[in-house]
Amino acid sequence: MASLEKDEKGYRVRFLAANGKRKTIRLSQLNKKKAEAICRHVEELSSAVASGQPIDRQTSLWVSAIGEKLHQKLARAGLIEQRAASSLEAFLDAYVEGRKDVKPSTATKWQTSINHLVAFFGASCELRTITEGRADDFRSYLYGQGLAENTVRRCCGIAKQFMRAAQRKGLVDFNAFADQVAAVRGNPEKFYFLTREDAAKVMEACPDLQWRMIFSLCRFGGLRCPSEVLALRWQDIDWDRERFIVRSSKTEHHEGKASRVVPLFPELAGVLGEGFADAEDGATYVITRYRGATQNLRTTFRKIIERAGLQPWPKPFQNLRSTRETELTNEFPLHVVTAWIGNSQLVAAKHYLQVTDDHFSTATRSQVGHQVGQKASEMTRTEGPPTQKARRKSSDFRGPAGEFAELQSARVGDEGLEPPTPSV
Repeated sequence: MASLEKDEKGYRVRFLAANGKRKTIRLSQLNKKKAEAICRHVEELSSAVASGQPIDRQTSLWVSAIGEKLHQKLARAGLIEQRAASSLEAFLDAYVEGRKDVKPSTATKWQTSINHLVAFFGASCELRTITEGRADDFRSYLYGQGLAENTVRRCCGIAKQFMRAAQRKGLVDFNAFADQVAAVRGNPEKFYFLTREDAAKVMEACPDLQWRMIFSLCRFGGLRCPSEVLALRWQDIDWDRERFIVRSSKTEHHEGKASRVVPLFPELAGVLGEGFADAEDGATYVITRYRGATQNLRTTFRKIIERAGLQPWPKPFQNLRSTRETELTNEFPLHVVTAWIGNSQLVAAKHYLQVTDDHFSTATRSQVGHQVGQKASEMTRTEGPPTQKARRKSSDFRGPAGEFAELQSARVGDEGLEPPTPSV
């Protein structure tokens, strides 16, 4: 039996625990009505613990909705089980720690979104207090930080993933980020096509053979850098069949996508052959000098681009893959190209394929366009533009229009328009 008492510090609930000991739960800064309601639920909880029976639905819902402080008091009193981490920071830390199946790079990307969530909501924010409206406010906050549209979408998508996990654990009743738009869009402003002429300048500016191979594998092989470039081994190259295996850590969790076979394109064969001849005996990897975790290939590559006399483009390595995929689609079916590049046709169309100046030049030089233009020119020379008088002459009409014009000028006879009825 639970009882409610009051002293100078406020209300407190006292009850008899299952072990026969008297226990007290202090209720601070509550009015009598709320304190009495808590007392009734405490009585139900203590009875359930003593009898080993489940608690009623009303008390169960009440327990799931109470704040963290009261929940901890009930748990310490032995009335309920300790709730899993429900503050934002505690939950996110536990979630990341528990995901042993993800790569360190994925956890690093998560951390950026975690930092934004904690900065906006606060480390001690209760998950249950995050509503759809607060999720909207969070999105506005990200825009206010000057983040690009796709960065905002990606961050909201990760937040949606976190809250879905919290919902599955019973820490929240709904996913406040469920309606947030998270699909990353293609951004034509970030497209850049590196012509072969400029590619030759970059090759010339590369400081060593290792960098020439890195650049060639990205620009002419379409490999992801650094993951796929650094994973390439000499044993993956089949010199006789002129092809090589690319191992992809990004897509390996998809069935059948752990690796792909790519042609040993002529632009690659020469530089890789030079690298093979220069490699030490027993060397495993094609790229050996830039494998350290602290190596920043992007920063070095930007310096190489500037040394070549070019302005660094928006996405140094991804734009090389985009260039190569666009280039290959001019010669091969898209399903073949995506198999070599390692993405889907949808992703290729949305994020990789570009419209280049060569497409316009090819269109204006096409045989069909030339024939149409020549025919139009001949017609203009031989016939010339029709005169105003010629355009008004009804005899120039053909078909029904001409017949109608002649019919208008013809005189209708006494018999009218209908054919005469034969006499019987």
